[in-house]
Amino acid sequence: MAKTDDREILQLIREKESLEQGFKLLVRKYQSRLYWHIRRMVLNHNDSDDVLQNTFIKVWKGLPAFRGESQLFTWLYRIASNEALSFLKKNRPYHSLSLNDAEQELAGYIDDDPLYTGDEISKKLHQAILSLPPKQRLIFNMKYFEEMKYKDISAVLGTSIGALKASYHLAVKKIEKQLLRD
Repeated sequence: MAKTDDREILQLIREKESLEQGFKLLVRKYQSRLYWHIRRMVLNHNDSDDVLQNTFIKVWKGLPAFRGESQLFTWLYRIASNEALSFLKKNRPYHSLSLNDAEQELAGYIDDDPLYTGDEISKKLHQAILSLPPKQRLIFNMKYFEEMKYKDISAVLGTSIGALKASYHLAVKKIEKQLLRD
C-alpha cells in the first residue's frame, strides 16, 4: 500500500460513504507507532494492546468533532498519551509499594518480556527510565526514542516548551544518576 497522506485520510473520514475506509487507513498508518508509544509507558504487551484499543475507540467516537485544527498525528498521540497515563493511574498499585519494590516490579517486565532483546546496558537504561514519574517518562520517551520535536510534544501534551525542556533535562539527570549508581 502506498503511504496515505493524512489529508486523504481525513477527506475519506469526512465522507459518510468512505468513513470506515478512512478509519481503517488511519489505524493501519498509526497502529504500530501508537502501540510502541503506549508500550514504552505501560510495558506489558497485553495492557498495551488494551490501551491501544481504547485509544482507537476514543478516536472513532471523536472523529466527528475533529476539526483539523491540530495535526492528525498530534491528536492521536494526545489521546494515546492520556489513555496510557490513565491506565497507569488506575491499574498500577505502585502507590502502595515502596519505591524500590515498584522499580523491581517494573524491571521484571523487562526481564520477562520476550520482545525485549537488548543488551545489559540497554536493560539498565530502560530500568532507569522506569524510575521516572509517568509524565516525565512520557516526555523522555517522546523526545529520546521517538525523536519528536518539543513543538510537537507541546502540542500533544498541552505543556509549554519551556516546561518540557526542564522536564526532559531533569529526566536525563535522574537517568544519569541511576546509571552511575549501578
